[in-house]
Amino acid sequence: MLAFSRGPTQKDHTMIVTIGSINIDLTANVPRLPGPGETIQGTGFSTAPGGKGANQALAARRAGAEVIMAGAVGKDAFAHSALALLKSGGVNLDRVKESSAPTGTAIIMVSADGENVIAIISGANMDVTNDQFGDLPFAKGDVILLQLEIGFDTVRAAIAKARAYGALTVLNIAPFNIAGVAMMADADITIANETEFDQASIAMALSGATLQSKMQDFVARTGRTIIVTLGGDGVVATTPAEFYQAPALKVTPVDTVGAGDTFCGYLGAGLHAGLALPDAMRLAAAAGSLACTKPGAQPAIPTLAEVQAALA
Repeated sequence: MLAFSRGPTQKDHTMIVTIGSINIDLTANVPRLPGPGETIQGTGFSTAPGGKGANQALAARRAGAEVIMAGAVGKDAFAHSALALLKSGGVNLDRVKESSAPTGTAIIMVSADGENVIAIISGANMDVTNDQFGDLPFAKGDVILLQLEIGFDTVRAAIAKARAYGALTVLNIAPFNIAGVAMMADADITIANETEFDQASIAMALSGATLQSKMQDFVARTGRTIIVTLGGDGVVATTPAEFYQAPALKVTPVDTVGAGDTFCGYLGAGLHAGLALPDAMRLAAAAGSLACTKPGAQPAIPTLAEVQAALA
């Protein structure tokens, strides 16, 4: 069983810091995803807090870790709702600032088989800056969780600071943007789904006929670790030393929104707790699977007890 006892704000303790987006998710349920120009009748509608940064922060917190969130929300009615589960879950929000831009919004359609399409309106997330974490005492043992829903200059600044102080950076290259590919060589661990890694492989002209061979080429070029999530087929990782695999749990998906973020947050929490990468991957893959069994992003993130019960 994992045990977390590290505090996030004292210089003599390590910490998890999530620097990223905070959104409100507006979700429509539909029988199937519509084609271009097509209108179909929806079956339900809900709102829930989301954003890749906030989702990962809450996942790490539900895994039992102490977490600091650095982000931004607007001065609008969505701001309170976007922060509600982070606040009630015990995530440290001292580094979340108020912006004149609207709170970030995700417009989501989820089909009956659990697949989804998402449009993101960044809003206040583009106002996240490095002064929100510049005075945090990064140190060896810290884990810094990053994604691409905030300004790239801020992500680059976080990676540079973490490298300077020996903290571990975990970069999720979602949503994919060609400009984010260059940062994969600087982050200690990059996480991508299969589609995102295919796009990165093209951009980097990685060689190899298989997923594993392309991952190995990436590692040979960069000396970094790459993790690729494969949905129901689990997750694979290539490090400078080894190739690892971890299975997904066999579940009936209800909604896959947030499953990748749950994986990232749990992986960061596991590594912060001292788990070896294969064990952290196994824990995170199980958590991501469980997140698919409930609707919504943050409401579906399982607790550590739930994940351990499923693994047992």
